[in-house]
Amino acid sequence: MKINRIDHVSINVNDLSEAKTLTQLRGVIEDYMVYYNLYRYQWGLKKMTREQYRGHLLSA
Repeated sequence: MKINRIDHVSINVNDLSEAKTLTQLRGVIEDYMVYYNLYRYQWGLKKMTREQYRGHLLSA
């Protein structure tokens, strides 16, 4: 099961439930944010990651 938010971000519930402390929970969320922003391809951004698309726009 996944938690889906309005902005289409989803985090695996098992990862969240395995966190024993608030610090571990923050780490899981931060890891997902890094994945989402740096490694996940966005179909609406010409199938590039957010960082690749930003570089593409700045080089034009």
